[in-house]
Amino acid sequence: MGAGHQARKRFGQHFLADESVVDAIVRAIDPQPGDAMVEIGPGLSALTAPLLDRLDRLTVVELDRDLARRLRGRWGEDRLRVVEADALTVDFGELAPAADAGSGQADAARLRVVGNLPYNISSPLLFHLLRWAGRIRDQHFMLQREVIDRMVARPGDSQYGRLSVMLQARYRMTHLFDVPPEAFDPPPRVMSAVVRMRPLAPDTLRQPRDARVFERLVARVFEQRRKMIRGSLGAWAEWLDWDALGVAPTARPQELTVAQFMDMADALSAAGVTPTA
Repeated sequence: MGAGHQARKRFGQHFLADESVVDAIVRAIDPQPGDAMVEIGPGLSALTAPLLDRLDRLTVVELDRDLARRLRGRWGEDRLRVVEADALTVDFGELAPAADAGSGQADAARLRVVGNLPYNISSPLLFHLLRWAGRIRDQHFMLQREVIDRMVARPGDSQYGRLSVMLQARYRMTHLFDVPPEAFDPPPRVMSAVVRMRPLAPDTLRQPRDARVFERLVARVFEQRRKMIRGSLGAWAEWLDWDALGVAPTARPQELTVAQFMDMADALSAAGVTPTA
């Protein structure tokens, strides 16, 4: 299937070639016939083919024109819908009904998203998908292991940062297993890993009063992560009652929990503070 296709650096292409890794990923996903599933970056169909063995229908998002044409030629539109686009521009909310047409299941409007994500867009894509977390059942991604380490890091860890806080506010995440460079063609220069992301249940999900304030607060403090919170917040610090929040103004951002960031953002929102960027 891969004959004649040269991996393109500008698309961050590293094609999964180890069948044992493919089998492990498919077992972790556990696709069922009626699932509404979208695969990002199907490439040479290493995951696409075994997924279609278990699904009624699959939607894929592929930017590479040549690969999109190969996919259309291999499967009919009744089995495989090919969205030829940059995943960073795709409205994943619109894909759910089309990907699950006629299944009749209770989870019909909730997508399962999978993919071997290009390393050069992995963080922006994870942030892009956040807006549809309420429409998603789960996500299984192959990523650079360093990114997954940041995703699942806890307060106090050196890897804990903006990505950790923003994703943990919305998902429960599990680092499933590592994937070595030799599992790919061409092999990347880094270790990869597979992560499972499940949106938090409504009874455990806390939403900020103003999502923009929360997003800007977290981004702002981690832009200067070595500074004390009071210093990195600048004028915003004057609006906070540190004692009431139970947050030390001398703390560094990597010491605070997701709930504490949410508390600070809600306090700023209640005070009428609006984000400046």
